[in-house]
Amino acid sequence: MALSRIWSAFILISILVAVFKFAACGEKQIFSSMVVGKKGDSVQVQMSPVAVANAAKAAALDSSGQVGAGDVKTRIQVSNGIVDTCKDAVTLCIELIGMLALFMGFMSIAERAGGINLLSRIIGPFFSKLFPEVPKGHPAMGHMIMNFSANLLGLDNAATPFGLKAMQSLQELNPKKDVASNAQIMFLCLHAAGFNIIPVSVIAIRAAQHASDPTDVFLPCMIVTFIGTMTAMIIVSFRQQIRLLQPVIVMWVLGISAVVALIVWYITTLSAGGVQFFSSVLSNGLILLVFLLIILGGLYKRINIFDAFIDGAKNGFDTAIRIIPYLVGILVAVSMLRTSGTFDVVIDGIKNFFAYLGADTRFVDGLPTALIRPLSGGAARGMMVSTMIANGPDSFASRLSGIFQGASDTTFYVVAVYFGAVSIKDTRYAIGSMLLADLVGVITSIALAYIFFGNIN
Repeated sequence: MALSRIWSAFILISILVAVFKFAACGEKQIFSSMVVGKKGDSVQVQMSPVAVANAAKAAALDSSGQVGAGDVKTRIQVSNGIVDTCKDAVTLCIELIGMLALFMGFMSIAERAGGINLLSRIIGPFFSKLFPEVPKGHPAMGHMIMNFSANLLGLDNAATPFGLKAMQSLQELNPKKDVASNAQIMFLCLHAAGFNIIPVSVIAIRAAQHASDPTDVFLPCMIVTFIGTMTAMIIVSFRQQIRLLQPVIVMWVLGISAVVALIVWYITTLSAGGVQFFSSVLSNGLILLVFLLIILGGLYKRINIFDAFIDGAKNGFDTAIRIIPYLVGILVAVSMLRTSGTFDVVIDGIKNFFAYLGADTRFVDGLPTALIRPLSGGAARGMMVSTMIANGPDSFASRLSGIFQGASDTTFYVVAVYFGAVSIKDTRYAIGSMLLADLVGVITSIALAYIFFGNIN
């Protein structure tokens, strides 16, 4: 019900903003832009000075010499319209088929070889406290730890198949098949918080944009995701009346914190190139190590390895097809918010508000990434690149944008894909909990940006 209301609000607000711009601001092309427009199209609009500057930044243009308010100006459309967004959603799912088939195929081998049960027994003492409804030794435990491990090392391609398999395992225990269970909500909230040691994609983008030190945001990103994960755990535990101050939970949290601290200490001793090399070897090497261990386990147990792989791969194909309607719905709503200019209105309002209070407004230039991050990872990545182009890769806004990008997962994408994969219609308090954790992450990101990079313009 919560997702239904939020989705409806996105659509209604987008259309109302578009109608206002058409009637009051003279943007005669806005309806066609929202429906059939393409990213990169030139659109003739009447723009205010603030809108001119924002459009120049989004299009990576020089804003000097722009015409004033009320004049006709060309801006570049930064998002596809409804028609092409539907195609993008289907294309994304088709691209997911291969990865889902591969990783779910290997997961099937691991299950038959007993590897998932082994993981369940190892992590069981800790997870049994956070997931009291999941029986000890249940395969869902192993699936969840595989997902969290992939997230921890920034393995996005691996995290999604593992997470979908975890949701399917938890759905087997769910007494009400169309209502999210406590265990599913806890899992997705922790997953969406996105605890991540090394933000590989953020470092890669900053390197591609020729930042002087592409890795300088890694420590703030890790701190933010850790705080976000702890926040999500506390929020959901409060709702589910789970007592966190138990010896097992405290020891595991302290143990994980110690391991993270050691990795952070080691990374701080490396050069920028060394960090990139280490993150690449760690991430890609882990995938190959997992594949090696699974195959060796299958050989040891003398199972039919290829048949097990094919059975799991078929499940991956079915899952990718099943999530298409959910993904189309979410991406279209996000597209309408962007093409209608709703995001520009929000950003302008925030900047004017803080300027009126006399506060430092440097952080506002990085906010578009934070605002769109819960809605679309690809769009947030585009916002981050746009911010870097407009302000320079070493600017305060660009560094803050990088922290936002590495701070959490895409909440609404996660809800649509993961709940959609198991046909959950009532998400209960999952979205509210995720968004609250996201808000804590945004506030923490801004605070850390001023602590680490406050002397940078």
